[in-house]
Amino acid sequence: MRVWIDLTNSPHVLVMRPVIERLRADGHDVRVTARDFAQTIELCERFGIEHSAIGRHRGGRLAAKAGGLASRSAALVRWALRDARAAGGTRFDIALAHGSNDVTVAAALLRIPSSTMFDYEWAAVQHNLNCRLARAVVVPAAIPLERLERFGARGKVRAYEGLKEEYYLSDFEPDPAVLDELALDRTRPIVVVRTPPEVSLYHRFENDVFAQVLDRLQGAASERGTQTVVLPRVDSQRRELAVVPGFVVPEHAVDAQSLISYADLVISAGGTMNREAVALGTPVYTTFQGRLGAVDERLIAEGRLRMLVDPDALDLDRRDRASVAPRIRRDPRVLIELLLSPLDRTAERRAPGTPKSG
Repeated sequence: MRVWIDLTNSPHVLVMRPVIERLRADGHDVRVTARDFAQTIELCERFGIEHSAIGRHRGGRLAAKAGGLASRSAALVRWALRDARAAGGTRFDIALAHGSNDVTVAAALLRIPSSTMFDYEWAAVQHNLNCRLARAVVVPAAIPLERLERFGARGKVRAYEGLKEEYYLSDFEPDPAVLDELALDRTRPIVVVRTPPEVSLYHRFENDVFAQVLDRLQGAASERGTQTVVLPRVDSQRRELAVVPGFVVPEHAVDAQSLISYADLVISAGGTMNREAVALGTPVYTTFQGRLGAVDERLIAEGRLRMLVDPDALDLDRRDRASVAPRIRRDPRVLIELLLSPLDRTAERRAPGTPKSG
């Protein structure tokens, strides 16, 4: 098969990495496009994912996002047509993505079947596009179907058990090199902090709790020697945080999963890093102030994720690693089968011997 995978944000690289590797190992021709946003390109390079860089993020306003969607979708269409010509006229069999509006629109224009994947159901603008245009909607089983049907997902939902992080971290083992890279002392507490997604449409306000967390951690650095590693999403956040005394702010993408594994505490205003901490057994608090998704609702109910209300209540001591529960490791091929499910219908519609070129 010829498979097209589009990556538009840093977490998408992590989710799709095992999909890309396994499809290529099985002999399929996998082409990857990536948007220049956050650490997406850097992570592609770190994981050795060959890709074509196309487009950039246009900003957080709705009008800017709409313009960016139209512009990048058109650029992807042109890229895919060029790619088909270079492949002797053979188009892609399917397009896959985790949360990319752009490739879903481009695939629909090119009449290529597509699958979309996500684990936060309240990004309404995104899902109204993706769910209606894609032929498969791959989501955690924790999300109730009725929350998705209003987006046009009826009959398309392909649910998987557990967290997406349990699938893409299935082969992960922590590498202590990241501690040396950041000059961290293993005998002192390490706290990893992820900034809010300021440019996301579902996160439209100042996060007061997160600001209080930074104040608390800055004080703990000088008073107790707590080591706080802050992982910004965009360059503007990095520039602002890099001048704060007591914080370690990496200049480039680092092995965040190993860092989380060795950390004593994770505090994040987003989603993926929280769930990575859950999957790796590291205590984690969320400061997210938008509408909670079903996955986080379940994790909080189970006590695996905690909502942070009072930063003064944070336990900044070193954690007891002997009490960590065994990790849940799930087979990424489960996700691959769900993502490729539209091809079964395509095969039924195509008459025997009909070529896939166009």
